[in-house]
Amino acid sequence: VLLWFYAGSFRLAIWPVLAAIVAVIWQLGILKLLGFGIDPMNILTPFLIFAIGVSHGVQMINSWLSERLFGGVEGSADALRAASGVSSEEAARRSFRRLLVPGSIALLSDCIGFVTILFINIRIIQELAITASIGVAVIIFTNLVLLPVLLSYTGFGRRYDKFRERRIHKAARPGMIWRALASFSRPVPALVAIIVAAGLGWFGWQKAQDMKIGDSEAGVPELRQDSRFNRDARAITEHFGLGIDSIYVIAEAAKQSCTESYPVMEQIDRFAWHMKNIEGVNQVMTLPDISKIITAGWNEGNLRWRTIPRDRYVMRQSLANIETDTGLLNMGCSAMPIMIFLEDHKAETIDRVVSAVKQYREANHSYFGPDFRVRMQPLEEAAEKDGEVFEDGRVNLRLATGNAGVMAATNEKVAEAQMPMLGWVYTAVIVLCLLTFLSLRATLAIVIPLALVSILANALMAHLNIGLKVNTLPVAALGVGIGVDYAIYIYSRMREFLDRGDTLYDAFYHALKLTGTAVLFTALTLAAGVGTWIFSELKFQADMGVLLAFMFVMNMIGALLLLPALLCWMGLRGGKKKAG
Repeated sequence: VLLWFYAGSFRLAIWPVLAAIVAVIWQLGILKLLGFGIDPMNILTPFLIFAIGVSHGVQMINSWLSERLFGGVEGSADALRAASGVSSEEAARRSFRRLLVPGSIALLSDCIGFVTILFINIRIIQELAITASIGVAVIIFTNLVLLPVLLSYTGFGRRYDKFRERRIHKAARPGMIWRALASFSRPVPALVAIIVAAGLGWFGWQKAQDMKIGDSEAGVPELRQDSRFNRDARAITEHFGLGIDSIYVIAEAAKQSCTESYPVMEQIDRFAWHMKNIEGVNQVMTLPDISKIITAGWNEGNLRWRTIPRDRYVMRQSLANIETDTGLLNMGCSAMPIMIFLEDHKAETIDRVVSAVKQYREANHSYFGPDFRVRMQPLEEAAEKDGEVFEDGRVNLRLATGNAGVMAATNEKVAEAQMPMLGWVYTAVIVLCLLTFLSLRATLAIVIPLALVSILANALMAHLNIGLKVNTLPVAALGVGIGVDYAIYIYSRMREFLDRGDTLYDAFYHALKLTGTAVLFTALTLAAGVGTWIFSELKFQADMGVLLAFMFVMNMIGALLLLPALLCWMGLRGGKKKAG
């Protein structure tokens, strides 16, 4: 419907949609051939690819209409009235030549934005990157090759004159909105825009410091807080000692330590007592706890016997019937998980617990590296050959399993990957812009608004209590890679007018008249497409929808307001021609 409203023709509205559908079908087919599938994390990627394909198709439709109706002539209503159009095939050829470079660069920046996510060593994010990169790569073909071919077979018939008059009438309008936006290419309005942008950047930077790495709410992060599962999870946590969030610390020791080494069991018990007193910990379960209970049971339940036996024969008696399926020990009793149940899995709770474990290990010399058991095995084998039991009182506390343990490891990876990922995507965008426009000023004017929007997106995440995690980390790269498209399309048209001698104001004004509506439509199409995700029952999809819609709209505003302002104060004034 939006395309029909924009193009004024149902047939013209169908072609971008058809090309986008072809791109999605090819994307899914290639994924199948490569052995990949669609999971909840990237199930929305085909919808994003469809929105990207449609939005970029608008630029081709806009260029084709200009060539078909007026032979590419641009200017006043009188100039358009005097111009004559070309055939549909010739219009498609000219549009292809005109948009090949800016369209390819814009889509390549999208693709690179997705590819940079591959550097994050988290499998589910890498699959998202592969899925999206394939989709954008296919769009390069469908939008820049297939769509012009489809347009070459499109005609207006008896409605040709009506379309011409409609465009001429539009050109005859004063264009007050475009002139108002073009004023930001003049020194005083440009300075105001830069000052406001700097203020927003400072405010966003301060607010972004409150953004958390990990989940910021209790309950399963994939679902909304009022979902049945999360309501049940809260009830379990509030009324029982156990809960759905747990982190297991693995206590490694010599074989049979649970029945042969009192020092090992005592160290595990001391560590468990320490963790029970950490804020956010609901309950701690360990093998020594079970040993205490059974020892007391063998002695008529006398609480004085509720302690870890020092005699190895009593230890063997207390643990003789404890199987490995309890999760408290392995077959050789060389690894004993310490189950720490948490009140929730908020980022601060997980950080507090993990920090407490690390501090305890350092203070009590309870960590000897990940190869502790490897170094221990030859000593155990040598003792077995001599018919002895190898004894070693050391305990190696290793982090971590359990769902909260996985979250802790994931949060560390996300924190490590955030800045390198942004560095890669911005480097790629800068290199592409430099190679395309051969201008440092133009590149900076394109990239600075993107950086500002990235800062504001982090501030929005802090404001909405959305943590930086596996689900939201790719949004930054996607927002930059896709958001740069608007500036590329606008500046590529501006440069045409600057090269012919127009002033910066005139060049920006004419570029807006030609591509402003298409850029607005592109941004709104993308924002509306991902904005529908807000209504998803899966919370992480809703979070991605909010953030992507915000970044798409803000990047469009940055291209319309901040791009010309920066060019103005960087000294780009253009030629000496005055507006007519």
